Amino acid sequence: MDVVIKILAIGIFATVIMDIWATFSNRVLNFPRTNWAMVGRWLGHIPSGKYIHNPVGRSAEIKYESILGWVFHYFVGVIYASFYVAMVLWQGEGSSSLLNAWLFGLLTILSPWFILQPALGLGICAAKAPKPNMVRLQNFAIHSIFGIALYYGWLSINT
Repeated sequence: MDVVIKILAIGIFATVIMDIWATFSNRVLNFPRTNWAMVGRWLGHIPSGKYIHNPVGRSAEIKYESILGWVFHYFVGVIYASFYVAMVLWQGEGSSSLLNAWLFGLLTILSPWFILQPALGLGICAAKAPKPNMVRLQNFAIHSIFGIALYYGWLSINT
């Protein structure tokens, strides 16, 4: 049970840090920001068999889509944290490094690029987004920060 609590704490911590960056970079640097309501809308249509939207903003609204999207976002952060913690424990607790965590964070970019963005109607690697390179740059930054936050979350819980 101790490991489950650590995973929850690390996953939530890293996701919060990522969201702080997303808010800052959106407000100060004008980077694009994920609309979690649209992710909730996508999720809400899955039970009816609709997996890909063109774009999701044109699909019918789902009750509580914003809440659904945000919960999903944090759920995924915790799932990624569980993989990170499993990797560290498998390699030995001393194997955790900033480089490994950053690379792990970059690996998590594959999900939005090849699953979420195409499903939302943005294409692979946000190719159909209004500013695809800005989205990709933001994805790179966000997932880098997420990986680094996983590392510092792990350190803070295990020291």
